[in-house]
Amino acid sequence: MKPQQELERFEIRFSGLGGQGIITLGKIMGQGLALGHGYNVTQTQSYGPEARGGSSKCDLVISSGPISYPKAENLDLLVALSQEACNTYYPYLKPGGVLVLESDLVKQPPTNQFLGLPYTALAKEKVGILQAMNTVVLGSLSFLLPFVNQGAMRKSLESVLPPKIKAINTKAFNLGHRLAKKEWGDEVGEAWRED
Repeated sequence: MKPQQELERFEIRFSGLGGQGIITLGKIMGQGLALGHGYNVTQTQSYGPEARGGSSKCDLVISSGPISYPKAENLDLLVALSQEACNTYYPYLKPGGVLVLESDLVKQPPTNQFLGLPYTALAKEKVGILQAMNTVVLGSLSFLLPFVNQGAMRKSLESVLPPKIKAINTKAFNLGHRLAKKEWGDEVGEAWRED
């Protein structure tokens, strides 16, 4: 299967706190891009000393061709789900890169150029389960990134989930996609769709 859009090298960092599902988010997105879209993907991860509440990050490098260096250092997209993660990793975002943040938890963004949604509140209030927050993020990114096919990404998500949480996570994914389209629609057009 051939990727729909040629990608030279695209680097994503998911960052936040342990317990927010950062690593799972990276794995599902990476798998969706590799198996569902035909890209080459590398994934690296690290988390702080205490799993819950410590810092956590997961990087993806995505390319149509071979990936010579697996680590992300010059980010095209930074997803920051905590203030600390935002402060720590923002310097790695390259000029023109996009910052996506958890707008309730990142109270002081380092720039006024960002896209934000209150992911935690959305998961709690609209989906009814806090643990689905990372799936709301995945849904919003499947709208944001022009090389992501929403259907293929949803299929990837459903293929890795146990049956008992499939429906609730599909709901969370769809919610993220719908809200990103509604809230970011015009801005996203500016950011990535001009090339």
